[in-house]
Amino acid sequence: MADNSPQSLNDEETETWLNVWSFYSGVPAILDAQLKREAGVSHYDFLALQTISHAVDGQMGMSEVAQASGMTLSHLSRVITRLEKRGLVLRSPNPTDGRSTLVELTGDGWQLLRDVLPSHVSEVRRLLFDNLTEEENRHVGAALRKIVGNITHR
Repeated sequence: MADNSPQSLNDEETETWLNVWSFYSGVPAILDAQLKREAGVSHYDFLALQTISHAVDGQMGMSEVAQASGMTLSHLSRVITRLEKRGLVLRSPNPTDGRSTLVELTGDGWQLLRDVLPSHVSEVRRLLFDNLTEEENRHVGAALRKIVGNITHR
């Protein structure tokens, strides 16, 4: 009879897992607090704005924004509604595909990004990169690419 009981993590794996969990829960909370304090937006709001800002022609489909930002379409829709109420984005029907909606930044949306991006990048650097050597950063980056690849190719 096969033993189907779950295996325990060894001590090193347990420590890694606990560090991953602390990172997963801690970094977003710190960045969220920083963005709310400085700009009155959540980390998800900022991520949507930043994603849209990379649109080649200034507009991006909602589905594209959702995929690029790792949000479900329903979550993104709530985020965009919040941003739209603040005058940071505009939604419009896609003229070439009536089933989809395009979203773009307003002048105020662009201004918010310009105002907050320097301190946000500074906070990301402080949390993630300032304590790593270039070599450690390369190793962390390589390990995370493997982990994310495993998650996204399921």
